Amino acid sequence: MTDPAAPAADTRPYSPGLEGVVAGETSLSHIDGAAGRLLYRGYPIGELVRAGSYAAVAELLWSGEWRPDATLPCLPVPGTVMAALRALPTTARPMDALRTAVSAWGAVTDPSFPPTPDQARALTAFSPSALAAFARIRRGLEPVAPDPDLDLVAGYLYQINGERPDAATARALDAYFIVGAEHGFNASTFTARVITSTRSDIASAVAGAIGAMKGPLHGGAPSEVVEQIHEVGTPERAEVWVREALASGTRLMGFGHRVYRAYDPRAAALREVAESMEHRPEWLELAIAVEDVALRVLGEKYPDRPLKTNVEFYAAPVLMGVGLTPDLFPATFALARHAGWTAHAIEQGAANRLIRPDVRYVGAAERSLPGA
Repeated sequence: MTDPAAPAADTRPYSPGLEGVVAGETSLSHIDGAAGRLLYRGYPIGELVRAGSYAAVAELLWSGEWRPDATLPCLPVPGTVMAALRALPTTARPMDALRTAVSAWGAVTDPSFPPTPDQARALTAFSPSALAAFARIRRGLEPVAPDPDLDLVAGYLYQINGERPDAATARALDAYFIVGAEHGFNASTFTARVITSTRSDIASAVAGAIGAMKGPLHGGAPSEVVEQIHEVGTPERAEVWVREALASGTRLMGFGHRVYRAYDPRAAALREVAESMEHRPEWLELAIAVEDVALRVLGEKYPDRPLKTNVEFYAAPVLMGVGLTPDLFPATFALARHAGWTAHAIEQGAANRLIRPDVRYVGAAERSLPGA
């Protein structure tokens, strides 16, 4: 006999982690994992890296218009936000400092709903200055005011180091920012859309997205690639190291992806830029050697399992090559993703519906408290 107190059976399909569930529609990017293709508003990522800049790509995401001459210089850090950064312990993680700065920026500017392209531009241009300021404060140095003549990526490096980067360095990091700008309904972007769907502001959406990206399953892989390549040491040792690592069950960082089953197009774009550098750092030469060996050995060991290079593998040598310390990698990734997060907030706000999925109850049937 059926227990009348038992909840009715819920036969609706359930997908752990929402894998494979279509949770929305977007015109911002398209990912074809099987073919290894990534499009921003219809344009292939490789073409955008070759012909564009981060400022142009961000404008494309925000407005839908391709403006190759677009500029986006860094903006100053408001005094209240700078005071918040100075109050943090120097041992704070850069991601925590960036999240704090974005939250404080929201309190100072009080952006209204719905999010707008102007809000997106302002927040995206402010955040590199805030992160650079903290990077200097924790080293006992005074922050450097942004140079209005420099675009966002070069301006970020200038505010970290106190000197203008050379064109090749700025170009390499700009390419990284382009490929990191947007990538569908990943965990942090979905977080931003959920927050926006409550009619909250763009700063809250981005602060929440930073919190999601802080998790090592989302934003921490490039740092691990650095450690891995350091262990290899020299190109001559690459094959021995890769085979020993696979034999011991060690996971090769920077290979394989939850979505891509072909070579990650973002990695291909970064490698193309890296290989075109006039003076390639030794670090990059080593990374190229490790990748070539790893792809060959992985193909031999797992012929039926596509384990191709993902974006984190080339993100590591690019970020290292432009002089950033590994603990700045996740926060720099977050700076790049500002364009996508804010574009999704704009898109969500323009045709908003509160995101509120159902959940299946698997607990005890209705019952009385003991002794009641």
